[in-house]
Amino acid sequence: METLDETPRRSPAPRRTRWSRPVTVLALLVSLVLLFVLAGSLGLTRGLGGLLGEETKDHSGPALLKSIQDMSRYEGAVGTFQIVVDLEKDAKYLPDALRGTRTLYVAAGTVGAYVDLGRAGPQSVVVDEDRTSATLRLPHARLGPSALDPERSYAVSKQRGLLDRLGDLFSDNPADERAVHRLAAQRIKEAAGASGLIARAEKNTTTMLEGLLRSLGFRTVRVVYT
Repeated sequence: METLDETPRRSPAPRRTRWSRPVTVLALLVSLVLLFVLAGSLGLTRGLGGLLGEETKDHSGPALLKSIQDMSRYEGAVGTFQIVVDLEKDAKYLPDALRGTRTLYVAAGTVGAYVDLGRAGPQSVVVDEDRTSATLRLPHARLGPSALDPERSYAVSKQRGLLDRLGDLFSDNPADERAVHRLAAQRIKEAAGASGLIARAEKNTTTMLEGLLRSLGFRTVRVVYT
């Protein structure tokens, strides 16, 4: 008689593909990146610095003198300005949630108005024979460059799309706000030009020259801006 082997046979174990583990690791990394980006957008990562013992150290080197320029300008007036800059950059074919930035920035700065006395040559000063009357012809006042005050300038909000946030993770300068600073400086200088700062600088320059020449014995002083 034939005997039947009743030993149960084990089913072969399913073969694991070689790429299952790398795919799992990649999915985990993508999930962590998305979680970090979401936490940053909600402001949840701002308080981690204190918990992790963050410390700021200054390793800057000494300042290097690049050049010295002799000035012959009289700054007759300085204006202080504040402006709110709302700068938005959009992608043409992508929604703002994926690609695009919008920055709301409060900028404070100063602009000076000056008269360049160095441009007035000997022919610009006319004195009578008795040396009691003098006429000065000076160039009109001009605006100097606008200088932003970092102590009083700050970003109120900065919205970025998902692709922009991912790009900041691999950027050398993720908080680059040069475009906002340039626009703020331009707007402040435009406001200075419309504020009457140039006229105030010429008036104060005239007062200064009249006082100086009268102290030298001139009774009549006339300043003309051409």
